[in-house]
Amino acid sequence: MIQLYGHDVSGNSYKVRLFLELLGLDYEWVKVDLMQGEHKAADFLALNAFGQVPVLVDGEVTLADAQAILVYLARQYGGDTWLPVDALPLAQVVRWLSTAAGEVRQGPENARLYHLFKVANINIERSHQKADHILTQLDKHLSTRSWLEFDSPTIADVAVFPYVALARDGKINLDAYPNVLTWIERVKQLPGFVPMAGV
Repeated sequence: MIQLYGHDVSGNSYKVRLFLELLGLDYEWVKVDLMQGEHKAADFLALNAFGQVPVLVDGEVTLADAQAILVYLARQYGGDTWLPVDALPLAQVVRWLSTAAGEVRQGPENARLYHLFKVANINIERSHQKADHILTQLDKHLSTRSWLEFDSPTIADVAVFPYVALARDGKINLDAYPNVLTWIERVKQLPGFVPMAGV
């Protein structure tokens, strides 16, 4: 059985958990208590030397990094709808994986880390500026479409969703981004959707 190592309040763990549920796959959730330092223990470091969640174990496959895991699950179990094969649509989806790891991380994710987990070395003013920038771009992009790319959800939506949906944890008001709010509700209506605290 697939095992997913993660933490309950980790948005990156949640995005993988969400995708497993959307795919209807059986898996075992293995909680890694970040507050107790379990991600720095030798047995976990043997799975991911970076000491970060999530980590997916699927038979002989052990894979870290949320975006990489989404790609693996989509290709292994999800079919072309979640991750296209052709060069251009594939690139369009991968672009959003980069956005999730870049702009979304620098904005909403860092603001959440600052306010919820008291991570003091984050420049919160800059994080709020980054959040406003990416949310403005997302709102404009979503004004003419239901999903980030194409006519159905892809792993682009799964990758970007958690930290945008959790933006209020970082004291970011989403009311100024109505198309983003509509998209969040649309994701919540997907068959198999599971909530995370705050979403």
